[in-house]
Amino acid sequence: MTSIYLSSDNPRWMPRTEADLQAAVDGGLFEETHHLDLKKAPDSKGDNKELARDLSSFAVDGGTMIIGVQENKESRTFELAAQPLNGLPEEIEQVARTIPDPPLTILTEEISAAADDGTGYLIVHIPASPVAPHMVDNRYFGRGDKTKYQMGDAEVVALHARRRNAEADTLALLLKEMGEDPLRDVGAQSHLFLVAQPTAGRRDMCLPITGAQDWNMRLHTLIRGVQENQSLRAALANQGFDPDLSQAHQGHRRARGVALSSSSLKSDRTYFADGSWGEEHVIEVQLFEDGGLRLFMARLSDGVGHHGPANEGEQQLFDTAAVILTRHMLELTRLVSDEVGYHGNWSVAVGANRLRGRRRYSGQSHWPSNHRYSADTYEESTGPTLAELRDAPGTVTYRLLGPLLRSLDSEGLFAKALNDEG
Repeated sequence: MTSIYLSSDNPRWMPRTEADLQAAVDGGLFEETHHLDLKKAPDSKGDNKELARDLSSFAVDGGTMIIGVQENKESRTFELAAQPLNGLPEEIEQVARTIPDPPLTILTEEISAAADDGTGYLIVHIPASPVAPHMVDNRYFGRGDKTKYQMGDAEVVALHARRRNAEADTLALLLKEMGEDPLRDVGAQSHLFLVAQPTAGRRDMCLPITGAQDWNMRLHTLIRGVQENQSLRAALANQGFDPDLSQAHQGHRRARGVALSSSSLKSDRTYFADGSWGEEHVIEVQLFEDGGLRLFMARLSDGVGHHGPANEGEQQLFDTAAVILTRHMLELTRLVSDEVGYHGNWSVAVGANRLRGRRRYSGQSHWPSNHRYSADTYEESTGPTLAELRDAPGTVTYRLLGPLLRSLDSEGLFAKALNDEG
């Protein structure tokens, strides 16, 4: 259940029953604000357009709509008006995905009426959108103190500038991680990096995990949840990669957080070569008290001889690894959000180094790709909502990796992992 912002005095109200809603009505807690709208279900095309405008206006800063609570115009109070729930969530989601441009991702939760007659109330959460403002009928809408309004050009430009600044901050975090590459002077393999940072989290947001005595087990459990997700496995066609998140098995306390890594990476992030096969195949997941997540994986490429990867010959890129691990880390980010009750947005960035002149590994094909990457590094960022992490992780992955895969001429090979159909 996602909390609702009623006011600064009641920022985390979580109604679960019709009685909770009635208590809010009786207590005079309901008021249409910058973060809350109350209305009946739409019943015409015109209503759907108006609903799309309302949803788009909330997408700038985030908000909640409760369908089934209406205003008594004469008394200027609110009252419950339970609506038929059959098909209502799907109808609202359809409006959000088809009318605003670009489409909106929302979260819906049903509350059944006590009469148990198929009616009830729909809580519609509209997270702050990473691509706001959204357009309906060629106009942008924002949310004022109590109602929506048409945005002017200056405000639209300012919002785009704010988003660019947030992306720049995330890229700065990514570049910091890449600059602190623990294997920067080791071997020739390309390395993969991912950073995820909550945009509105508390500084101690993940302390219930990182500060717990059993933090190691908790983090392993979250990773196991990623690997056991059947829809994710289907999206990736049950493909795997070595190393994967499960091979980050050794726990370390770190500055302001914790980490799981493969055995050749020590607690101070120094690399220790033990002479074993694949000693450079390092993977590490870090979780910080403020909710920040980091991935480091040191085998984005490998030496390819005549019989496949063999730590010798030409270094070729594993684009499959980038797709798999990005999808896995997005799911881990979602699970961490659920674990600590954070429902805000995230900033996510993916990077890679040592790329120049390398082409993708094409398996046992006798006709490897001739498209060699023309830059030494790759960086891309985006700002997914929690709703996108839950319902559209393929779309988020596409935003993060699309330019890299297109440059390697392999985007079409990952169609299932880069969209969210079925």
